[in-house]
Amino acid sequence: MTDVFDRLAQFVRRVFKTSVEIFLEALQLSPNAQGYVLGSVSELLLKKELEGMGFEVRRIREKWEGRKHPRHHGDFYFRKKGTPYWFVLESKGIKSNSEKWHKLYNLGNLRRFLVAHADKIFWLDPAHDVEPQIMAWIGGNLPKFLDEYRQPLYEYEEVQSYLHNPPRRETPKSRAVSALRGYSREQIGALIDERLRYVMTKVKVLETHFVAGISGSSERTQATPRKDEFNIVAVDIVLRYPEHKFLFANPRHLESSGSDPNHLQQNYVIGFVFTDETGRPILSLSDEWAEEFLDVYATLKAEDCVDERDMQVDRRYTLSYGLDQGG
Repeated sequence: MTDVFDRLAQFVRRVFKTSVEIFLEALQLSPNAQGYVLGSVSELLLKKELEGMGFEVRRIREKWEGRKHPRHHGDFYFRKKGTPYWFVLESKGIKSNSEKWHKLYNLGNLRRFLVAHADKIFWLDPAHDVEPQIMAWIGGNLPKFLDEYRQPLYEYEEVQSYLHNPPRRETPKSRAVSALRGYSREQIGALIDERLRYVMTKVKVLETHFVAGISGSSERTQATPRKDEFNIVAVDIVLRYPEHKFLFANPRHLESSGSDPNHLQQNYVIGFVFTDETGRPILSLSDEWAEEFLDVYATLKAEDCVDERDMQVDRRYTLSYGLDQGG
């Protein structure tokens, strides 16, 4: 461990020209930097996981020389050792604010969201109406939503906008908004955060986000990737799971964009992490996503591979800083 720390201190001094203490403080003060480092950690762990299964993995260059090939928009090339077929892998994370974005801090939103994604919930009996089952689950696992948290919350901006032009007659929403009239932005935010923490003791949302630029070289018609830009997508769910864990899918199996069947959608709800009575996390996924990489790899065909002559491999390494094992 001392050797690892010494190498870290040497790296920080050479690259950032400072001490480990200052480096750590700067990292703690920058959520963006933490996110970038977390993404790099995920990619490295994914690379090692594939290599441990007998795959050769090479990073795709970010700065492409010339016009980027439209089917090489991923993070890694990979092939099974002993085979000639190279494929493209895209590494993603999950959204950090899905529960808040979908307003799952309100009973109505939570109920509707679970009903809308009932096909991803393992404990539902599809032979019976799902909504009563979901309400029973909420009552048994998140009982505060049936009394203390029953009245909906609204964000500060919505409260102020609504009160600026209130309705002429009283409605359930007007009563809920009026109850928040004297609350500050910070107070409303604290109430919402309290409920979100409560929800996430029992259920967390796994949702990933696909965005991409539009350019002539990408052959895209909208700001999401085409389904043929990579062969497998890997999603690290560490933001909603106790450890780094990857889920895999063939992009051709994911639901297409409504605007162009050749494109992916912007967002996919992969499934949920439920917490049982012992505190154990339980994954509940849609059929398109798998925990085992080899299950998705088996869906690839030889004709799906990329031409090795088109590959541009990123060969950069920290050796450029003189940090090889020899020091």
